[in-house]
Parts: sequence; structure tokens; C-alpha cells
Amino acid sequence: MNVLRFFYIIYIVIKFRLDEFVDSKSIKIIQALLFPIRIFQPNKISRSVRLRIALESLGPIFIKFGQMLSTRRDLLPIDIADELAKLQDQVAPFDYIIVKKIIEDAYGLPIEKQFLQFEKVPVASASVAQVHFAKLVSGKEVAVKVLRPNIKTKVKKNLQLLKWVAAILQYIWKDGKRLRPTEVVEEFSRHTDSELNLLLEAAHCSHLGQNFKNKKLLIVPDVYWDYCHEKIMVMERMNGIPVSDIDALKKNKIDIPLLARNGVEIFFTQVFRDGFF
Repeated sequence: MNVLRFFYIIYIVIKFRLDEFVDSKSIKIIQALLFPIRIFQPNKISRSVRLRIALESLGPIFIKFGQMLSTRRDLLPIDIADELAKLQDQVAPFDYIIVKKIIEDAYGLPIEKQFLQFEKVPVASASVAQVHFAKLVSGKEVAVKVLRPNIKTKVKKNLQLLKWVAAILQYIWKDGKRLRPTEVVEEFSRHTDSELNLLLEAAHCSHLGQNFKNKKLLIVPDVYWDYCHEKIMVMERMNGIPVSDIDALKKNKIDIPLLARNGVEIFFTQVFRDGFF
């Protein structure tokens, strides 16, 4: 375990008074010991905002964990779930030189032999991977997802810390046995592990496409398997409007109630018909 990283987490917990979330005799003793430090920390910010800012301070993996928690409204109060939903998993992109090396190492060929064009600036950059637009030698426009270098090692270390913190929390928190934070972290760990193998993600995408191939409700981009690798995923480039961008949807005269009904139908089809979501 990274001891320095652990103590940094403790510092963030103290700084943002996250100990107040846990009603426990052990925590009250710790609060008393930390009182000289805590009196200098801001207390006018709501608990939900403090938690969101703390997770942002701890970096991408903790941001992703907060995003996952925001969907667990069976576990969290509404104010906290709503605030965590604001977390944005966006980090600075890694350099194109590294992208080029990852791709050429995977293919064993110069990048120019695989792509007619390759945009050096990513269209999106997150904690695990980033996405570039490109054009295959066949002329097909694609989106290329590339894993961050050394991301597996970094994620593994952070997950170990999360599991350790969850185990302590489950032991000292009066609601620990009921809410079982260790199981929540295990669920997050399994989900994150699946994101670290882009061949697996490509398989999931293809599976989803097969499930909806005869339905007009959902169009799933094609996966170009000849170009896929554990660290690289190449799929059809598609244009659209994020469902969260309500203003753009209205501007383009999208029937929002119909969109919502279609979204529910798609979700129920995935869950109850296909058992794959």
C-alpha cells in the first residue's frame, strides 16, 4: 500500500470534514483529537459539496467511484446523490507521441500504415483512456480509444486503498453492516477492471449491437475488430447530441418526452429481454 497516498487521503478527510458523515463512537474520539486542526477548516459549505470537492481532490479513480455512487440512490441521501452526479471524469490528455507509440507497438506497423488520417488532439480525455478521431486507409471515419500508459498499475493501487478504507468504514460505522461499503467497492472494482481491457469493451459493444440490430430505437456503432487490441478500440464514428444537453435537443426540435420513453424502453429491453446492460 502507498503510505504517502493513504496519509493524503486522511488529510483530505480532515480538510473537508468527511468524518461527519460517519456516526460512530470511534469517529467521535478521532474528531476530538483532531479538533485543533478542524477548527481551521471551512464549515459553511454543505456536506454534499464538501464530499464532491474532496473526491475531485483525490483524483480520477475517486471521481469515477463518486460517479458510480451517484447512481446508488438506494444507499445515498438525495442531496449527496445529486451533487455526486455533477462529477466530471475529465483529466489532461497524454501526449500524441505516447499515443503513437502505443498504437505502433500494438500493430507492429507505423501508424500511417493503419490510418489515412489521425487527429493528434483527442476529442475526449478521461481517467482510463482518451479518444481520437481518425480515418482508416479504406476511407471509413472512426473513433480510436487508447488506454492511458501504466493505467492498470495506478488503478490497482488506488483500488487497494479504497478497499482498505471501505473495510475500516464498515467496521467503525454503525450503518456499515447494513450498507456494506466493502461490497460497493468490490462492485466498482469489477466494473473498473472491465474498462482496462478494450477487447472486452469491444465485445460488449458488438453484443449490444447484435441485440438491437433489428430495432430502430438504438444504433450501436460498428467495431472494427482487425484494428482492436487490449489497449486500443476502433469503432465507427457517429455524430449526435448528448442527452444531457437539453438546450441542444430543444434547438434541434427533438421530442424530449418521446426520447425519454424510448430510453426507458431500451433499458427495459436490455434488462428483461436480453439480460445484458
